[in-house]
Amino acid sequence: MNYPHHPIVHSLFGNVFEAELIEDILKTSEYCNHKRNEILLEVGSQVDFIPLMTAGAIKIMREDNEDKEIFLYYVEAGQTCAASLTCCLNNHRSNILAIVEEDASFMAIPVGVMDEWMVKYKSWRHFILNNYSSRYEELLFVVDLLAFKKMDDRISNYLKDKAAVHNSEIIQSSHQEIAYDLNTSREVVSRILKQMEVAGKIELKRGKIILKPSKTN
Repeated sequence: MNYPHHPIVHSLFGNVFEAELIEDILKTSEYCNHKRNEILLEVGSQVDFIPLMTAGAIKIMREDNEDKEIFLYYVEAGQTCAASLTCCLNNHRSNILAIVEEDASFMAIPVGVMDEWMVKYKSWRHFILNNYSSRYEELLFVVDLLAFKKMDDRISNYLKDKAAVHNSEIIQSSHQEIAYDLNTSREVVSRILKQMEVAGKIELKRGKIILKPSKTN
């Protein structure tokens, strides 16, 4: 059977998954496209699928009991979302907010095949475990930033991560958006960004931030 997204899935996962697993992915999963800033999953929503990313990026946020949110990690091409996996495997509702960071496409893997594939395909088990391991390391890094780093370090890391995801030194983010993602105030973000500009680390333009190359001795 011919699938329009067949070459994309094969190019990304042909060396990762068995041929039979790729065929199952193409047969059972829906190919989805979403635009920047679309909300894919809200806190409390039923999780019906996990995204197997083929392009773009999704931003994963955590919400506390006071409805405050904080950025956790990005899900990019060749990856899936560990938080969604946990909800699927434990039949829990979503405990994260997923927003499209960069126009994204993915295969929506139905919850119903998860247990079967974990038993049937060794490559799928390895893929899931590797994604859990990567996300665990990223979450530890977030915890370290929250517990031990000052806000200027957190903002610097945030800007570097966003630049890497978009593969561009020009970051299209407002001060308010950064404050929202890092659970701080716009005034604090603006003050720190101005300090970074004076130090020659960034250049501030209307609606965007330009990262400057690191100076070497």
